Amino acid sequence: MKVKKFVAKDMTEAMTKVKAELGQDAVILNSKKVESGGFLGFFTKKNIEVIAALDMEARSGRRRHSAREKPKPPINRQVTEQEQVKLSKEIDELKAMIKGIGPSVGQSSEDYPDVLNTFNTYLKDQEVHDTYRLTVMKHLLKKWYQEDGESQSEETINNWVTDELLTLLKDCHFGAFNYSKKYLNVVGPTGAGKTTTIAKIAAKAVLKDEKKVAFITTDTFRIAAIEQLKTYGKILNVPVEVVYSIKDFKEAVKKLSDYDFILVDSAGRNFRNPLYVEQLNQVIDFNEQMETHLVLAMTSKYRDMKKIVEQFKLIDIDKLIFSKLDETETIGAMINIMADYHLGASYFATGQNVPDDIEEATAINMVQQLLRS
Repeated sequence: MKVKKFVAKDMTEAMTKVKAELGQDAVILNSKKVESGGFLGFFTKKNIEVIAALDMEARSGRRRHSAREKPKPPINRQVTEQEQVKLSKEIDELKAMIKGIGPSVGQSSEDYPDVLNTFNTYLKDQEVHDTYRLTVMKHLLKKWYQEDGESQSEETINNWVTDELLTLLKDCHFGAFNYSKKYLNVVGPTGAGKTTTIAKIAAKAVLKDEKKVAFITTDTFRIAAIEQLKTYGKILNVPVEVVYSIKDFKEAVKKLSDYDFILVDSAGRNFRNPLYVEQLNQVIDFNEQMETHLVLAMTSKYRDMKKIVEQFKLIDIDKLIFSKLDETETIGAMINIMADYHLGASYFATGQNVPDDIEEATAINMVQQLLRS
């Protein structure tokens, strides 16, 4: 048996090729639509792929007898063991051939021009999720072909990459707390750096923006956390109110009514326990005068960050604060989380120094942080 694959623009052309190569006695074994050429779905050509076969022995027999007599109807008989082995072998060969046929696009989907491949590798190393990385690379590749990437400067290519990453964050709102509300509630899991972050924000409000600032802490589970906040309070001349219940919280609010800006330090607990988030509602009065920002440490795993965000969705999260950027070499998860939940950021922290190691978050400086990590 002779088996051959044919590729043509349509079935009519494919049948013409089959008849020309194998003759009228050829049998179509399989046909399907395929794409060839191009790259990552761009500039591909749609064709028809046909696998045809010809039984050479049957064809020879028909040629010998066609001049003398009409072909006899097939005789029903048992297939011999030798024929079964031969047939099984031919089927196995066909299976292997069909299995080996695959779209070339899939095989070369990561084969980018050298300049783009450098960025692709970098985004992989930074642990940008495949969904977002491949979206960025797809658009970069399109620009590369449309705008003759080979002739473009390094600065232009860098701008392309920046623009595509910014597009991922187009639905996210960025910016530091702007005092349009009176209260900033800072929440997050244990060890995320909430208290230090609060001190940095308070220091900026006192020293630069000349605001009258106060602290409220609900973190009564860790004595060290209260003492740490009181220490910052003494340095900045900022009062600290410790609350244990919603009643205490309301009394503290009343007591601090003359202050411009009040930062609330909530308890850091195991984020895997949903009761922790529910307890926040029993201690803090979430109202129209309060923003809530969730602190995520960049030393956390991406899947843990997702779990944290899911848990804290029980309360309304306005923005994210990313801490400990200086303690990790990969910050792609920062982009992933913002794109996943369409949540922007207010600050990112790059060290322990108060008040220096904190910056206001904007879309452009978040992307720049990623590209220079």
